[in-house]
Amino acid sequence: MPGSGKSTLGVLLAKAAALGFVDTDLLIQSQTGSTLQAIVDGEGYQALRRIEEQVLCSLDVTGQVIATGGSAVYSDRAMRHLKQNSIVVFLDISLTAVRQRIGDFSLRGISKRPDQSLEDLFAERYELYTRYADVIIQGEHKSQNQVLEELLKVTAEIQRDLPALHKQPHS
Repeated sequence: MPGSGKSTLGVLLAKAAALGFVDTDLLIQSQTGSTLQAIVDGEGYQALRRIEEQVLCSLDVTGQVIATGGSAVYSDRAMRHLKQNSIVVFLDISLTAVRQRIGDFSLRGISKRPDQSLEDLFAERYELYTRYADVIIQGEHKSQNQVLEELLKVTAEIQRDLPALHKQPHS
């Protein structure tokens, strides 16, 4: 969700792990010459989702920490691309924390239906976030450093276990 810390923690994780960093919201803005909010206002929320899918599917995810937009999970194609060669992390915070961190969400370029409340959006996305996540990190009531340490530990464990996972027969 917006305000979960994707961009901030993404930069910190990339620095700590000596990886590249990509913020797909910034890529979208750079490629379109528009802010996310301008895209939503001018073309609609589904246009933003289509653009986001194109950007995500064109990324080489190897050696990168990628902070996706919160609506990336609406594209099964994009999520399959990300999961193919990377670890998908869901930074889990409550709706209350989202409200506190983002303030006026109408200015954030959030891809949501015009009639959709933040509560409904949160519930809809939560199910998708948990479906696609390889790792769920509780981000609320923790410092950035605490979340970063947890991210480093969990991703190192998963990377260590990847060769064994690839040798297992698929069902």
